[in-house]
Amino acid sequence: MREIEQRGLYYEELEEDVRYRHRPGRTLTEADNVLFTTLTMNTQALHLDAAWSDGQPFGERLVNSMLTLSTLVGLSVAQLTQGTIVANLGFGQVAFPHPMRHGDTLYAETVVTAKRLSASRPGQGIVTLEHTGRNQDGVVVATATRQVMVWTRAAHERAAR
Repeated sequence: MREIEQRGLYYEELEEDVRYRHRPGRTLTEADNVLFTTLTMNTQALHLDAAWSDGQPFGERLVNSMLTLSTLVGLSVAQLTQGTIVANLGFGQVAFPHPMRHGDTLYAETVVTAKRLSASRPGQGIVTLEHTGRNQDGVVVATATRQVMVWTRAAHERAAR
């Protein structure tokens, strides 16, 4: 019987100027927001205090933007980097042009904007990803540029022996 194990894509399989749409989306609940916010020691009333937030410009508590960013990246893992990533190298531009509210669903998509083989780590490549998060209405709620180091297939297979 043939077996298939889900994994991300190897360096050779990641294509520039291709939009990878990650599904399913993730609905962010009040419980998600309160748990994430308190676990990360973020005391921002905009995420925790309903009475205070009612008097603010958005009129309600908002989803913690770091939860939005973490979920945006997390939604891409199964399709792009599960088991093929060596390291997350860093983030460039991060923006939150529209707030996420409790009950909104986040959908993610990623475009590979650049890739090159590593000069110092044979068998690995550096890939630049542009992540975009949209809510259920298609409104962009988050964008981020991220660089990752990923395995080439042959090097990863050699290392696994």
